[in-house]
Amino acid sequence: MADLKITLTCADYARVMPLATGAVKPEGIELTMLLGDSGSWPKRANALSRAARDPEVDGGEWSCAQHLYSVDKGERMNIGLPVFPLRNFTARDIYVRKGGRIKTVADLKGGRVGSYSYTASGSIWYRHFLRHVGLPPESLTWWIGNIDAPWSAPFDVKLPDGVHKAPADRSLSDMLLADELDAILSPPRPERYHPVDGPIGRLFPEFRSVEEAYFRATGAFPPQHLIVIRRALWEAHPWIAKSLTDAFARAEAMFNASIRGFPYATPWLEEELEKTTAVMGADFHPVGFAETRDQMDAFCAEAHRMGFTGRRVTPEEYFAEFLAG
Repeated sequence: MADLKITLTCADYARVMPLATGAVKPEGIELTMLLGDSGSWPKRANALSRAARDPEVDGGEWSCAQHLYSVDKGERMNIGLPVFPLRNFTARDIYVRKGGRIKTVADLKGGRVGSYSYTASGSIWYRHFLRHVGLPPESLTWWIGNIDAPWSAPFDVKLPDGVHKAPADRSLSDMLLADELDAILSPPRPERYHPVDGPIGRLFPEFRSVEEAYFRATGAFPPQHLIVIRRALWEAHPWIAKSLTDAFARAEAMFNASIRGFPYATPWLEEELEKTTAVMGADFHPVGFAETRDQMDAFCAEAHRMGFTGRRVTPEEYFAEFLAG
């Protein structure tokens, strides 16, 4: 019997390359991976959009938050796999104006904060982190816009009280430098950020120690994106959920073996791997439901606390189809 052909989209993360090259093959599946290239944010955004909506593909990398909202609404066109190609800590993403009044996280209480999105996965984890460092997100006034350019797309999202759309002719970086914002939260570094010479700096220049403390306290290495597959395909072939998840786990193991066996991608990668493993363990980017349940429970709880879901979605509901397979 011929293998089932499946096509997934994803950014060009090194950890998925064993699947893209065929070094790892899902059992019973002829897998095609359509990848972005050069670490491009726009190409990754296109990959995410295709994963969720393009009938020419069978799924791929998608937003953890958007999948949560679809589960909450009962819109289950896609099903989620406990595979997280993108995780990211968040202390590094808080930027302030150099020379401004914001020196510590306590200075931000009651402040004005800009973000690229109010309801994205990263935004949920930002709030989880802010609570961890003693800053209630509800104490902030939020502004939503683009980081380095004025917002150009239609803005049809209804924002709650205390959350505002940035002026049409201003980027969030413009507002920060004009002292109209106290901080901005951004996954990509703002163009005018520089650790030494630029006008924008990090609130936590030594963010590693802050993020390590967050991990020790919460156990979370925040999942941002997961892999989804079309419900119709899964209903016809329910075994593919486990096959694909197992394959992603093998690809992760191969990636880890590679960077540990040849730790030369950066001059001190070996030291970095030793330090990370000492804090987070050898499997610091886990695949699987049991390995990530508590992190996803914290994610779903924070989304509900912020009013983004109508009920507290559980990890078991979030991955219901995978667990049923």
